[in-house]
Amino acid sequence: MESAAARPRPVLTAGSVLPEDAGRAALVARVHHPEYDGPCVAAVRGEQVVDLTALAPTVSDLLERDDAAAVVREADGAHTWRLDELLEAPAGRRDVAHLLAPVDLQVIKAAGVTFARSLLERVIEERTGGDPAQAARVRARVQQVVGGALDGIRPGSPEADKAKELLVGEGLWSQYLEVGIGPDPEVFTKAPVMSAVGTGADIGVLGASVWNNPEPEVVLVVDSHGRVRGATLGNDVNLRDIEGRSALLLSRAKDNNASCAIGPFIRLLDDGFDLDTVRELDIDLRVDGTDGYVLHGSSSMREISRDILDLVTATHGPHHQYPDGFALFTGTLFAPTEDRQAPGAGFTHEYGDVVRISSPRLGALVNTVVPSEQATPWTFGVRALMRNLARRGVL
Repeated sequence: MESAAARPRPVLTAGSVLPEDAGRAALVARVHHPEYDGPCVAAVRGEQVVDLTALAPTVSDLLERDDAAAVVREADGAHTWRLDELLEAPAGRRDVAHLLAPVDLQVIKAAGVTFARSLLERVIEERTGGDPAQAARVRARVQQVVGGALDGIRPGSPEADKAKELLVGEGLWSQYLEVGIGPDPEVFTKAPVMSAVGTGADIGVLGASVWNNPEPEVVLVVDSHGRVRGATLGNDVNLRDIEGRSALLLSRAKDNNASCAIGPFIRLLDDGFDLDTVRELDIDLRVDGTDGYVLHGSSSMREISRDILDLVTATHGPHHQYPDGFALFTGTLFAPTEDRQAPGAGFTHEYGDVVRISSPRLGALVNTVVPSEQATPWTFGVRALMRNLARRGVL
């Protein structure tokens, strides 16, 4: 990657980030309030953002309420902001109000290898040892052998067992195939509590990585009882070279400063936006480079190999509880293979790339790629939040 340089911020407006049917949606945001030097839980009502912190000091508290959607739609607030003003503000500046990631105390989890197309790319990463120069050759071999063998296979089914036998016989079995079509999904902790960045912020790619890509995903927001209360968008940044060297490097590949973006808002489930709606969502991706490079991609939740509630059950249950709830990345169909820097090298980010992940019912999450080492340091954690809320008298 080229070194990071001064660059214009992407221009965000209410119209560019809100869902197309925002007037019917119950939308939850978090806002940094400079007067309190801390976050506020907020409702987004058109172009107005209303502070609800007096009713629910954290988003986790709000989502425990059975009447959360009614509160978001109707409750009075102590303060209001214009959404455009929040979007115009530089993210990370503590002296101006701006949007934050819309989750707070929720554990940030992620399900991996949940789409067949991206599953094969994980196998390719492993077979190349994280070397992008080998990707085209290995991809051709894997596709020749596997072909459509995984199309429509239900993980853990007898058909999946037969596919495993075929791939083992061809010497192509992989730990990624095990979690892709085996009985148990991959669910891992993506990032620490409170570390996600929101729309408009920089997103970090580790400086040592030379082969990486965005991962546009639907993120489920789940309460302490395991109930899905809403959905939002996320970027589960993927460092293909590092994870390709060894799956045991997953933490180094996934959990770095500013490497997890969530937003712009949580859309709560209601009569007009339910789990079946989530199962039908389409997610679009656009990457704009500073050199005029443009990448388009898309992902459809209709092609996911495991139902979203199966992923929730694999995360939460008698085997594991989350008293503050959790946010669950559900995986991506998107794995870019087109060359960018050199023939056969595939796609990788350049610093300054503007990544826009959008869906008509969820709005748009927009971030600019920088080295993780140069992203705004993460300094406001759980202790800071508790002290801040106690000082404000809302706990």
